Amino acid sequence: MISRELRAETTKRLPALPNMLFQKGDPMSTIHPVILSGGSGTRLWPLSRSMYPKQFIRFFNGHEPSFLGATLKRLEQSAGFAEPILLCNNDHRFLVKEELDRARISTKSIYLEPVARNTAAAIAVAALAVARENPNGILAVMPSDHKIRDEARFVEAVRRGAKVAQTGRLVMFGIKPAEAHTGYGYIRQGGALEGFNGGAFSVDAFFEKPDLETAQRYVAAGNYFWNSGIFVLGARTFLEELQRLEPRIYDAARASMMKAVDDLGCLRLDRTAFAQSPNISIDYAVMEKTSLAAMLPIDVGWNDVGSWSSLWDIAPHDAQGNYVHGDAVLEDSNNLYVHSERSLVSTIGVNNLIIVDTPDALLVADKSRSQEVSKIVAKLKLSNRKEQEQHLRNYRPWGFFETLNIGPRFQVKLLHVKPGGKLSMQMHHHRSEHWIVVQGTAKVVIGDIEKLVRENESVYIFATQWHRLENPGKVPVEIIEVQIGSYLGEDDILRTDDIYHRAPEETK
Repeated sequence: MISRELRAETTKRLPALPNMLFQKGDPMSTIHPVILSGGSGTRLWPLSRSMYPKQFIRFFNGHEPSFLGATLKRLEQSAGFAEPILLCNNDHRFLVKEELDRARISTKSIYLEPVARNTAAAIAVAALAVARENPNGILAVMPSDHKIRDEARFVEAVRRGAKVAQTGRLVMFGIKPAEAHTGYGYIRQGGALEGFNGGAFSVDAFFEKPDLETAQRYVAAGNYFWNSGIFVLGARTFLEELQRLEPRIYDAARASMMKAVDDLGCLRLDRTAFAQSPNISIDYAVMEKTSLAAMLPIDVGWNDVGSWSSLWDIAPHDAQGNYVHGDAVLEDSNNLYVHSERSLVSTIGVNNLIIVDTPDALLVADKSRSQEVSKIVAKLKLSNRKEQEQHLRNYRPWGFFETLNIGPRFQVKLLHVKPGGKLSMQMHHHRSEHWIVVQGTAKVVIGDIEKLVRENESVYIFATQWHRLENPGKVPVEIIEVQIGSYLGEDDILRTDDIYHRAPEETK
């Protein structure tokens, strides 16, 4: 449970600042990176799924960090920034923690959003957390799934943005359009702000995603910029504007923090209170209504990787413009994005295609229409198809399991238990399980018996027997699990003593 002092502090309304008094000098020590990691995994399906969205994926043959891993490193403490604040949904909290461990980054806090309420409520929570310690603190708000090519120039842009924010402005970064893109919102540049040598501007107007003809007109005009979704905000200024323009969001964020509880190092926001917030973005809630919006044009090699064609743009290409991950033979084919995880992909005489082959789903799309993938995901949801939610490999806090084969009364899985991983004590009514250890040494509990099971040894668990699996060693344990029974669904399970504090629906 959060402390009594913290709870009392979050109930306070911020004192009014009629003269907009802000600390002077270098704001670097008060810049708090805020990372929004609430992606739903629709635009890069089938590689991205709702339970494993794109910010956790290592694209380009796994040689680069995930998008979240790169974002965590973007504004580091070694450069003078504060520890980051992360906001994510409950389903992804263990994936976020793994990325933090991999990046060796410590956080100020991880807030769990109990329901999706878009960016305005999430940023309100972060601003309240910062303002609690320093009302003059600056937030650098970043989505977790963007690509920045020139990290050094981005850091400098954040520093410049913080100085603009110190004057009482709410700063957004604008990207000079490289093409007439119909998938982005646009900002029309206003007049230059005094004191920033033509590097900061007021915002004249906002425009939703346009049709192609309108987008071409914007690009030709020269004073329209893509809305990057990256913001630099004074905590107090933002909260005062939010209170004035959308008080329901402010009140919901504040109330949800009052009742937040600690869960294995994450702060779980109160569901009932948070759900009272309108489900809208920071753009709709504040930026399009306030007179304090400012825009900094930046050129840092930004890409929001919002479609397969965007991913192809930043992928390494061969002489024919093709990118290939996995096994492929291409004949007389150009400008393809090919991702194959198991099968050989062969093409003859095709151009400008996206081909993504995963063990349970295949996507073939015209590259120019790759933004329409979300329509496929919507149809899968309406049909209650699991392919929009999970891969055959399902990640768990203890590791993962992967379905290898399935039949009418049997299922074969690979269980991968990381060092220190421990499954809950559990029982199944309708299936028995045969475990064969193929790597490492497992500690297995069956009923009242506890034993170590080594490589090339096995155990059998009858239906209705309570059992548990644990990895006490320093190398991963891998087990082939053969399930036999009349019903093999993941919901045929009773759990006790789960060290990860998961609710039943989290093991879907």
